[in-house]
Amino acid sequence: MYMRERLCIPEADIPTLREHYFKTYGTTLNGLQRHHQVDKDEYLAYVHDLPLKDYLTPDPLLRQVIASLPTRNLIFTNADVSHARRVLKILQLDDLFDTIVDVNAVEPYCKPMPESFAIAQELADEPDPRKCVMIDDLARTTRAALDVGMASLLYGSEIPTSDASGVFTDWTHLPILLGD
Repeated sequence: MYMRERLCIPEADIPTLREHYFKTYGTTLNGLQRHHQVDKDEYLAYVHDLPLKDYLTPDPLLRQVIASLPTRNLIFTNADVSHARRVLKILQLDDLFDTIVDVNAVEPYCKPMPESFAIAQELADEPDPRKCVMIDDLARTTRAALDVGMASLLYGSEIPTSDASGVFTDWTHLPILLGD
């Protein structure tokens, strides 16, 4: 717990403060930088120092679905490139994505800020948001994608929402959703 160990914030205060920073500034890190002068690189190294193999398992079906897509696939993350690469490698998806747009590339912005989407599009060399689809598991991110003119798919929900173009819980449905 970075906030407890490095900043000496009382443990009872951390959940509320983390949620406040996340909602107000887009990420907990942005809030910590504003209010506690936290070094971004130190923070990211600390919070991403995890035994990812204990938490992540490759999913052959997910790999098959993504590999079958006739699309250019990019990662757009509020993590850093190093962490994203570690995750993709463990999931055995690292060869299926052309580019990783990370928190450093869009600094001082982050998802779901509209400026971060504009930077991501520029880095992806795709100026037309109508040619982009954001897939995320957070409704605030899929809503932000819609707001900048992209289509968006909310993973992990079966209930349609105005915050996304579509919802799904089964990766085999992705090609059908993208076809629409």
